[in-house]
Amino acid sequence: MKLNIKDRFNKQLPADKDRNNTRRQVKEACFSFVHPLVPSNPSLLHVSEEMLQEIGLSKEDANTKDFLEIFSGSRVMENSDPYAMCYGGHQFGHWAGQLGDGRAINLAEVEHNNKTWALQLKGAGPTPYSRSADGFAVLRSSIREHLCSEAMFHLGVPTTRSLSLMLSGDQVLRDMMYDGNAAYEKGAIVCRVAPSFIRFGNFEILSARKDHANLKLLADYSIKNHFPEIRPEGKSSYIQFFKSVAQRSLKMVIHWQRVGFVHGVMNTDNLSILGLTIDYGPYGWLEPYDPDWTPNTTDRTNKRYRFGQQPSVVLWNLYQLANALYPLVEKIAPFEEILNEYKEEFSNQFVQMMHDKLGLEKKEKQGIQLIESLLENLSLAETDYIIFFRRLANIKKTDDAKNALSLVKEAFYNVNENLNKNENEGEWTSWFEGYLERLKLEDRTDELRKEAMNKVNPKYVLRNYMSQLAIDAADQGDYSIIEELHNLLKAPYAEQVDMEKWFVKRPEWARTKVGCSMLSCSS
Repeated sequence: MKLNIKDRFNKQLPADKDRNNTRRQVKEACFSFVHPLVPSNPSLLHVSEEMLQEIGLSKEDANTKDFLEIFSGSRVMENSDPYAMCYGGHQFGHWAGQLGDGRAINLAEVEHNNKTWALQLKGAGPTPYSRSADGFAVLRSSIREHLCSEAMFHLGVPTTRSLSLMLSGDQVLRDMMYDGNAAYEKGAIVCRVAPSFIRFGNFEILSARKDHANLKLLADYSIKNHFPEIRPEGKSSYIQFFKSVAQRSLKMVIHWQRVGFVHGVMNTDNLSILGLTIDYGPYGWLEPYDPDWTPNTTDRTNKRYRFGQQPSVVLWNLYQLANALYPLVEKIAPFEEILNEYKEEFSNQFVQMMHDKLGLEKKEKQGIQLIESLLENLSLAETDYIIFFRRLANIKKTDDAKNALSLVKEAFYNVNENLNKNENEGEWTSWFEGYLERLKLEDRTDELRKEAMNKVNPKYVLRNYMSQLAIDAADQGDYSIIEELHNLLKAPYAEQVDMEKWFVKRPEWARTKVGCSMLSCSS
């Protein structure tokens, strides 16, 4: 097995001079060199064949001792020097100071087919940034990250990827719900893959410490290696950099809203400068539509990171990045202009995205009113976000409102209790009358509209109960559901009629089950 190692981050940026793996504040450095801890008895549970090919490996390579040793952290690759990144961040709106890669270790950067990929092990042991934590990860959270990374990619959402999922052979102590009931769980290691894992927080920590020399080095490095379209033109290049980060971040969150994804922990250290979805912790998909829903138990009271507020949180985080970059520009106006553009552009892109979901090509006042009233109606009764929009594509222009409503009825939870209330059914009937009237203005045939809608409204997403089924089976040594879901979610927009069992509302047993309704940051 041979990888084409082309390290840049740990060669072009300043390193922590202390090579000891002790918890500490790391100053005047962008990273610390650190090796993974050797696991006691690693075993490979699953590998993404697509990501094998992306980094220049084959399916046969994944079955070798080399692969097992390198991607479990048992052995460091020749000509590589693993490291953990230094960054800070705002957590739940408050400055937390230094955070850093507490349980992530970057093995190397590899180049293949003119692409560069950073390989990062999550759960391979402590680093100088682990604070009081152990640096490990457990099987349940690792399964969720491995499956979701690849599922999001195939949904068309910008994301980090996942190469492999391994058991470490060790037990890890975790208090899953932070309620004093700690227990040992199976340890696991995921190999995450991305062009870069640089976050907003990498800039924030340097700016907060007034380390402007290294702040400039990091910005220059990021532009040179990840934004080649930006020409090095002094201060204006940093403004262009910020604008590009803002545009990519907006694109990412629009996709989240399109597919009903809720990140759960949108701290500034969890936002990528490349606009990639990063750090899959207590995430979830809207099942009953609820703009106030968050999957994160830690956020249960204030709901800062709820579904409906995600675009505003991205904007807030961009303000923090602007503050961090300000010393390189020393002008406020250019940043304010870009932030104001984000607000305006979000409104435009959101309206366009909702028109696409509704199958409307022509944008006018009636369409916007339909969007507003639809979002109100979705909250009247528990309505499955994914099933509703997927079934909506089956409606024909010649249908009447009553028939149209029947075509989406399976999206409603507790139909008899909720939908059949006179006021709810009346609101829905009125909405469908307006929608059908609006469809008659469209030039496309019903068939072409359905085809277009089914390209933006997925049929299959990684609902939390699906992940939990895979986790429960894996705890018993059965990894078949991991493989089944991995294959299913490679084609989330396809009908896959033999997989209809996954195109259903959340089962009632999952409504309050830990891991299906709410999750903690514990992993």
